Amino acid sequence: MRVRRSHRWRFLLPVLALVLAACGTPMGPEQGSTSRPVEGRSAPAPSDPSAFAPGCQPAPLQARAASVLAVGIGEATRADDALPAQVASLGVGGVILLGPNVVDADQVRALTGGLRQRAPRGLVVSVDEEGGRVSRLRPIVGATPSARTLGQRPMTEITSVAAERGTVLRDLGFDLALAPVVDADGGAAGSVIGDRAFAGTADEAGARAGAFVEGLARSGVASAAKHFPGQGELADSHDGPVVFDAPRDELVAAAAAGFGPVLDAGAAAVMMSHVSYPALGPLPASVEPAAYDLLRSFGFDGVAMTDAMNMSAIAPRWPLPEATVMALVAGADLVLATPGQEAPAMRDAIVTAVGDGRLPEARLDEAVARVLELRGEDPATMVCR
Repeated sequence: MRVRRSHRWRFLLPVLALVLAACGTPMGPEQGSTSRPVEGRSAPAPSDPSAFAPGCQPAPLQARAASVLAVGIGEATRADDALPAQVASLGVGGVILLGPNVVDADQVRALTGGLRQRAPRGLVVSVDEEGGRVSRLRPIVGATPSARTLGQRPMTEITSVAAERGTVLRDLGFDLALAPVVDADGGAAGSVIGDRAFAGTADEAGARAGAFVEGLARSGVASAAKHFPGQGELADSHDGPVVFDAPRDELVAAAAAGFGPVLDAGAAAVMMSHVSYPALGPLPASVEPAAYDLLRSFGFDGVAMTDAMNMSAIAPRWPLPEATVMALVAGADLVLATPGQEAPAMRDAIVTAVGDGRLPEARLDEAVARVLELRGEDPATMVCR
């Protein structure tokens, strides 16, 4: 892929401003508070008529709250099974299919199509399909090369492989691939990231991940690049809290080098890491406002989504409904959780948080609008701006 170098500077200039600001401005004690308003995103109280344009009728709050959730469906393989039928009818913004949900191509097509038929609005159907060892569709696509193997091939071939994979995903009914991994890792292949990374440096990994994003886009499949701002050769946040004590300037520079080409290639979504970066703030990036601020400083206006909020870096510390609200307050647009049975409680927590002022309604509507744009829908069908 030809990296548009002149365009890349668009990402680096705000990054340099952030670094310079950080050198002279210490973190305030409010950083990481779960109840503080998102800076620059104030909103009138939900009951204030001025919250919406004259004559505008937003969708009911419950519907908007559900639309920022993406959840799993257990081990179901049919759309009329109890859990998928429940979450689809609830109006969640998306679902994620995992290995137990996949039998063969005809079954997956029926499942994705059936989920959409049961949804009151659109639905983002996603799957973890990186290739290599993270391949939920292995029963259908067979063995595929890891990112590390693919990263040793020419850029044009990376794009072609991704386009072929995207064609399969589209045929099966998927809108969003939770790929590629942008993290840089040159260590053991079987480590947490390992051979899921295209290369051992941020520059090399980012350029190759960008080529992969471009290939998926050619087939009409959106990408969720992960895990911002980059975690590389760290411990597994599936197993518990992980802290990365990199200096802020190094962290920001690596994020720009890795994610700049991916955003330049048109990634529609970015998945936030559960790693804590003290240089940004005390909380895991998925619930840390400063991490979302950094992402937006790169000019990205697509969907910022969390990694699964039931992972052990999050779940033992905060109940899933509370963590959902924290992520949205911090800046998330789509909250991912694999236990779909928790979707009603997550939705209700959002509604309550808007009602008591912890989550500004304008912040929720910003998230709803981005999710609808990802689904190819007009945000005006649900929110007023």
